[in-house]
Amino acid sequence: MKWITRQGVKLDGVACPWLIKRFVDPQAEFLFVPLERVLEVAEREGAIPYDVPGVELGHHGKECSFNAIVKKYGLATRDPVLTLLDKIVNGADTDNTLWNQAESAGLNAIAEGFRHLGYNDDHAMLAAEWVVYDALYAYCQEMVRAGKPGGAWR
Repeated sequence: MKWITRQGVKLDGVACPWLIKRFVDPQAEFLFVPLERVLEVAEREGAIPYDVPGVELGHHGKECSFNAIVKKYGLATRDPVLTLLDKIVNGADTDNTLWNQAESAGLNAIAEGFRHLGYNDDHAMLAAEWVVYDALYAYCQEMVRAGKPGGAWR
């Protein structure tokens, strides 16, 4: 399946493709276009739009696009580790008032740092940054295993 969002990905725009590829659609193909062309190209390409205003898999209230994907595909039910990861990504991508997740500040700083490394291509940014989400998922697995499903600082 094709998935589409705006070019110039930031935190949620990197986290969502990682989530999609790992837990929803291992064969996913990602398209990045100017914001004003997302819906037009989505229709033409038969792609699922995400992380843009006005779409199902976008921000709704205090929830970010990552949260919308976790909910729509029932991912936390299939993998409870994703409940903690979902909260961390939300806090990093929003004002962190929904769950006040301590780890979110660190993820936000790392994501911002990647934006300053000079990646001019969204696919290169995904390739570089996905290791962070692999590591964060491993952290969440360990927290759940250790009986700390709210994270290390709860």
